[in-house]
Amino acid sequence: QVQLVESGGGLVQAGGSLRLSCVASGDTDCISIMGWYRQAPGMERELVATTTFRGMTHYEDSAQGRFTASRVNGNNTVQLFLEMTNLKPEDTAVYSCNAPCPERLYWGRGTQVTVSS
Repeated sequence: QVQLVESGGGLVQAGGSLRLSCVASGDTDCISIMGWYRQAPGMERELVATTTFRGMTHYEDSAQGRFTASRVNGNNTVQLFLEMTNLKPEDTAVYSCNAPCPERLYWGRGTQVTVSS
């Protein structure tokens, strides 16, 4: 079993910054790639960025140039970060992290990010 807990969301003005964290604990040996996703009200969940075990990252167009994903692998824990800068109102969403393991895909509950104009 793997537990994922996100934190760091909040209310910020347009142009501001936030740093999200996701802590994975439990049987983390199964985790290779991890992802950040977001879901805005009335919209489908969408990919923001992914990070491999060795720290290679991929960004969707919406995040490219503004967001930076990073990762710290530890014993039975993995910390995933998302540094978000130059935030825009359209970035408002619940941000969640996920971790695919052979037995299932794990998700955190998410953290709310609200960007005011």
